[in-house]
Amino acid sequence: MMARRAVLIGTGSALPARVVTNAELAARVDTSDEWIVERTGIRQRYVAAEDETTSSLAIAAARAALATAAVEGSSIDLIVLATATPDQTFPATATIVQDAIGANGGIAFDVAAVCSGFLYALGTADAMLRTGMASRALVIGAETFSRILDWEDRTTCVLFGDGAGAIVLEARESDEATGPGILATRLHADGAHNQLLYVDGGPSSTGTVGKLRMRGKEVFKHAVTNLSEVLREVLADTGVTADQLDWVVPHQANQRILDGTARKLGLPADKVVVTVDRHANTSAASVPLALDTAVRDGRIKPGQLVMLEAMGGGFTWGASLIRI
Repeated sequence: MMARRAVLIGTGSALPARVVTNAELAARVDTSDEWIVERTGIRQRYVAAEDETTSSLAIAAARAALATAAVEGSSIDLIVLATATPDQTFPATATIVQDAIGANGGIAFDVAAVCSGFLYALGTADAMLRTGMASRALVIGAETFSRILDWEDRTTCVLFGDGAGAIVLEARESDEATGPGILATRLHADGAHNQLLYVDGGPSSTGTVGKLRMRGKEVFKHAVTNLSEVLREVLADTGVTADQLDWVVPHQANQRILDGTARKLGLPADKVVVTVDRHANTSAASVPLALDTAVRDGRIKPGQLVMLEAMGGGFTWGASLIRI
């Protein structure tokens, strides 16, 4: 039986020019390369220059995805951009991307779910493509988290980086049993944990941008539990077993979280795409950056089953299973 599905036809990513190593950070704050690697797996991150913005990174990633998909920007009628660091309070950063790629007149908006933002954007775009509200979509995760870091706080400033990732989705008739497309997505939130991972500012509360604050140990405990549970939900929805997955592309927050989630599901480490060592935590950009990396180096191939998952401040979390 055939069904209308959102099919992945292109991926792309963009990173700032500047690489900041652990050694460089150790010269600025009380930390060391050994301390950072042991606790997080991070060895470097990319940090945006003054002339590099969330929108400029998003535009570069979008153009790379469009080139991979071999489609014109004018053919895009939906852009959903996930970010916690928009260029402006309004209008949406998605509209800046829309104008840059010549997709004016379609639908364009941002979603805010922090590190889970790309999963939220993906689920939203999938629903709109399935119901016929759009036919071809750009889904983007883009962040300049360096703008909201407290560079005196060694427990947080070492964890994050900047970047953007994008995918192109197209609505197609696909075989329900074997055809490509997004098979299922599950999303969750629990606002009771607001104060475990948040920014201490905002237009309404303080009139300032604010800085990121996190209670890392508590976040770690919730992350492993929530991610393993939502992965099981998506597997149950699709009738797929963990051993049938070809790849898991997780949010790149911390190597220990990646390892802990894989152990809970009985997944071998060699099925998990890891880029946290190079990119650090890029929030909403994390999953699409890792996905594009694995597509471009040939690990992810057509016909494979790929699970995406993420958890972020809010708390928000989610997972999505795609047949490439």
